[in-house]
Formats: sequence, C-alpha cells, structure tokens
Amino acid sequence: MNSSTLGANTSVVEVTHIDSRSMWLYVDGKEHYMPFDEFPWFAEATVRQISTVERHGTDHFHWPALDVDLTLDRIDHPEKYPRKFK
Repeated sequence: MNSSTLGANTSVVEVTHIDSRSMWLYVDGKEHYMPFDEFPWFAEATVRQISTVERHGTDHFHWPALDVDLTLDRIDHPEKYPRKFK
C-alpha cells in the first residue's frame, strides 16, 4: 500500500519575515512585501497573529486572529485600493 501524496503542494503560503515596518508573505515561490504603512492592520499585531494566515482559493488570504482578508492583487498593488474614500 502506498500512501504518498500525489502531485505538488500548490497552497504554500507563509510569513517569512516581520520587522518593525513591514512583513513578507511567501506565496507559491515568490515573496510579497507588505509595508505596515499600506497594511496598518498588522502594525500592532503579535508575531503569532501575523504568522497565522490561511489561504482561500488561489489569491485570497485570511488572518483569522485579526479578521483581515486580502487578495494577492491588493498586496502587490496597494495603490489601486485606497483605504479612504475620496
């Protein structure tokens, strides 16, 4: 009987670095820079809160302890998604 997993794991997501100004999210072989100026929900969060990230679909990420949901497009292009209505 062979119980090995078939295929590659396609849902790799991990926070790889956190400092006082930013964090890096690793998704499918690529790191995405997330400065806290653009993503203020993470600025005062604990390492555990930031590190616990879930992937929902191909480009949707959820931080359950912070109740934050972001898409990969939002992470890569924060200028397209202003936090304030103009």
